[in-house]
Amino acid sequence: MNMYRNFDLTTLEREYSPSSCIDDIKLYIKQYIDLSRTATTKAKNQQKLIADLPYGLLPDERLDLYLPTRGNQKKLFVYIHGGYWQELSKAESSFSATNFQQHGCTFAALNYTLAPDASLSEIVNQNRKAIAYLITSAAEFGYDADEIYLGGSSAGAHLAMMMLYTRWQDFLPASYTEKTSGKTSGQTSETINAIKGVCAVSGIYDLAPIAETYINEPLQLTPAEIKQNSPLFHLPDSKTPVIFAYGKQETSEFKRQSREMHQKLGRKNFPVSLKEIPDRNHFDVILDLADSNSWLCRQVFAQMRLKQAINV
Repeated sequence: MNMYRNFDLTTLEREYSPSSCIDDIKLYIKQYIDLSRTATTKAKNQQKLIADLPYGLLPDERLDLYLPTRGNQKKLFVYIHGGYWQELSKAESSFSATNFQQHGCTFAALNYTLAPDASLSEIVNQNRKAIAYLITSAAEFGYDADEIYLGGSSAGAHLAMMMLYTRWQDFLPASYTEKTSGKTSGQTSETINAIKGVCAVSGIYDLAPIAETYINEPLQLTPAEIKQNSPLFHLPDSKTPVIFAYGKQETSEFKRQSREMHQKLGRKNFPVSLKEIPDRNHFDVILDLADSNSWLCRQVFAQMRLKQAINV
């Protein structure tokens, strides 16, 4: 049996090992940790952090909410971390929180159970539960339930895209869907468009190659899971805008997956954009969300239609 795209195993595993393009992954993980710690400390000192909110009953089903520090544009940006569904947490995910807070946005960093303690399908559904919680809690926390945007890196980009393939009536309380049914553009609970925009950075949208590599050891992906959880094999019900990006210093397979996902949605007239970011790799490209002058952050702010009145 031929391997995925006729790669030999050594080449396939190198193509799906983002660290093969850099010298030391620990340097970038340290950046996530240090920048997130700084943002968290700052938000705590400003009393603008609500930490460890439970969106489910499991110990890992928690999120952190960073409230606006300048104005309030009633918009929520949700960040979903990467780590091949088996590493990292919300503790390393708030590196861009301060930037969003200063632009009048609420920022959420999600936690979820990691493989092998959860299957990929369970992880996807945990993120859906988290988004459902954020939708129903909008009034409590001061943002608009119709202004929720997602961002994610690597496995987090995959999870962010999977949120577009969601029957939200299965995750939202019946009382909520009945209350909001038909509120926007005549939509019903069957067609709730809960996500208004996605920023997917260096993502994996076809899981088939993962199943043939060492990455699958904790995941144990089944053929049914691969098909069900590969965004490239499906089309979202609603034409949500998506920003695709990756670093120039990435493997050819990570670049190809983003290009193919972009092309598939583009052929169906989805509002999509794609950029290879110079001088960035798989791990530091997402840090551009902390820089309001970067191409990536400008694209996200444009997608969110942020007013320029807030002077930062």
